[in-house]
Amino acid sequence: MLAFGLSLNNANIFAQDDDDDEEVEMEEMDEEEWQRQMDEYNAQKTQLTARLADLQKEIDAMKSKSAQLDKDWEKCEADMYAMVGTTKSGVADFRKKFEETEKKINSKTGTPADARKMYFDEITNDKARCLPEFADRYESMKKKLADWEGMKSPEGTYTVVKGDCLWKISKMKYNSPYFWPAIWDANKNGVVNEAALKHRSHKKVTNPNLIYPGQVLKIPTLTDAQKKEAEMKSKQYRRTRHKKSTTTDDVKKDVKKDEKKDVKKDEKKDVKKDEKKDVKKDEKKDVKK
Repeated sequence: MLAFGLSLNNANIFAQDDDDDEEVEMEEMDEEEWQRQMDEYNAQKTQLTARLADLQKEIDAMKSKSAQLDKDWEKCEADMYAMVGTTKSGVADFRKKFEETEKKINSKTGTPADARKMYFDEITNDKARCLPEFADRYESMKKKLADWEGMKSPEGTYTVVKGDCLWKISKMKYNSPYFWPAIWDANKNGVVNEAALKHRSHKKVTNPNLIYPGQVLKIPTLTDAQKKEAEMKSKQYRRTRHKKSTTTDDVKKDVKKDEKKDVKKDEKKDVKKDEKKDVKKDEKKDVKK
């Protein structure tokens, strides 16, 4: 709404000309002209007020329609969630796990086994993955995980330092100490710097418990299948050593028992000998008498 005030009592309006800076007196507006303009403004006001009322009606109608659409959407959403056996809150929980797993697979954080455990396998078994929000992303994530599982570990070498063992090197290179048999197998026939080694015994790793500072070992690339195989070898090796250790201990115990028996036998023999000697002495004494 515009308010206009016009003075009818000899109002003079001056404007400054940019060229010659002369002040020019503007013509006075008479009462008739003023009334004509006021009528025009009032008519415009009436038109704008009517238009504003119409717009307000449209806004109210749109709000009502929007509210109805929201209700329809909520019902449609609830029906869709029910089709995959979940609810809105269930989808929210699924979404959180999905995004966490998706991020882990995209960045290759941890291992593929970690991603499957938290929470790819769970996502796979949940029908919520078929929802439009997740369907394409799930297929992409599935492919990336398969590619990741098919990747090999970084290949390279490692120079042995004092205090090292294959168990420790495996943990350092593969993030698991149980893959050390793979390193052993790769270096049984010769280490990387064979020609530079002075000791012939240092040129190969014939015993997994004997590696030497200065040896440059091959660190082989491993598929998931090779890792499993190496882990099985590691566990089998430990079981074998445990049995040998137990057997050795048993042998030692048996030897000690036998030694004790022999000592007792010897002691008994000595006692019998002494008794016989005493008897002979007594017999000799009796004869002399």
